[in-house]
Amino acid sequence: MSHLSAEELGPALGQGLLSFPVTHFDADLSFDEAAYRKHIAWLAQYDVAGLFAAGGTGEGFSLTPSEIDQVVRAAVSETGGRIPVIAPATAGTAAAVEQARAAEVAGAEGILLLPPYLTEAGPEGLIEHVATICAATSLGVIFYSRANATCNDVTLARMAERCPNLVGFKDGVGNIETMTRIYARLGDRLTYIGGLPTAETFALPYTEMGVTTYSSAIFNFMPEFALAFYRAVRARDRDAVYRHLREFVIPYLDIRDRRPGYAVSIIKAGLTAIGRPAGPVRPPLTNLTDDERAELGTLIRTVTGTAAA
Repeated sequence: MSHLSAEELGPALGQGLLSFPVTHFDADLSFDEAAYRKHIAWLAQYDVAGLFAAGGTGEGFSLTPSEIDQVVRAAVSETGGRIPVIAPATAGTAAAVEQARAAEVAGAEGILLLPPYLTEAGPEGLIEHVATICAATSLGVIFYSRANATCNDVTLARMAERCPNLVGFKDGVGNIETMTRIYARLGDRLTYIGGLPTAETFALPYTEMGVTTYSSAIFNFMPEFALAFYRAVRARDRDAVYRHLREFVIPYLDIRDRRPGYAVSIIKAGLTAIGRPAGPVRPPLTNLTDDERAELGTLIRTVTGTAAA
């Protein structure tokens, strides 16, 4: 696949399932690049529309800038241009600009602009933040609306008007009225991505608001299941979607919700369960208990019909 322009990136991502690969760590919590590359190569065999390196599920919040660059470069190398790799930009405006520029040099196809760190801002400041980062790169930028960086339809429309390379809006809030207003105002100007934790839970109703794709963390360890779920959503096959929810997703959520941060930890536990360990999570996250890992392994075995490690 040739490099995608900013204009091409949004539609390309909106045509299929997206995922956030975990970041592999050794026992001493250092980045295990060899294991990470092996994981990316495995995921790249499947029909996925994009991989978000060093994102939330990839524990990007715990990585240093040099580690983020190393992770992004490894993902770009292993996908070999077959799948768009989206890199993160976060923290303050200046730091996010540096990350966006580094991602472009590393060969990433786009930028996921995460909320700035530990500060609140009104619409004017948020618009300037987004506009500054978009101006610093030719890559397509996806705005991740969550935490202290949320916006309404009017603010997002102003961002889109100022920033031609703002190509996507990822929703991590779940406000139905806001999403309806955004799609009513902007239509197909942006690609809309479901970004709530365990996005499968919300995927079907979100299709009515122009959200054609979402980021699946489950894809990390159950790619066939994740893709089947996505196909059922796109076909609006309610019976299949709710069957998958009952059989796996809801019991999985019951484990995930036992402790803050488990939305990431449970993915690494899932990889351990299928015999593809990614190492521990970094603090402040905590790993699942032995009993919880066993419970998850049994659930995976029941759904997939394979032996959990």
